[in-house]
Amino acid sequence: MEIWINPACSKCRSAISLLDAEGAEYTVRRYLEDVPSEDEIRAVLERLNLEPWEITRTGEEVAKELGLKDWPREESARGRWIAALAEHPKLIQRPIITADDGTALVARSEDAVREALDHSKS
Repeated sequence: MEIWINPACSKCRSAISLLDAEGAEYTVRRYLEDVPSEDEIRAVLERLNLEPWEITRTGEEVAKELGLKDWPREESARGRWIAALAEHPKLIQRPIITADDGTALVARSEDAVREALDHSKS
C-alpha cells in the first residue's frame, strides 16, 4: 500500500498515525516533492474511480489563479485537469491511499483509512 501525503496536512498525519497503530505496511510518497506524472495521476484516478476535478483542491490559491472553477468538468477537458494536477501537485486532494487489491481511496476520514486497510489485507 502507498499513501500520498503532504506532511503539513493534519488529515495526512492522522492517516499515518492510524496506519501505524494498525501495524500496516505502507510506503509514503510526499507527492509535493516526488510529483506524480500525468500517467500516474491517470492510473490513480482509474483506481479511485473518480474524475480529476473530483480530487482537485479548488480552494488553493493556484486554483484561483488558473481559474479552475470555470473549467469544464467533462471528458474533453480531462487532460487539461490532469496536466494542471501534475504541474501543480498542491492541487491534489490528500491523503490518497492505493491499496494492495488495486483500489484507491481519498482517505480524509478514519473510516476511509480503515477501508483501505481492509482492501490491503491478504
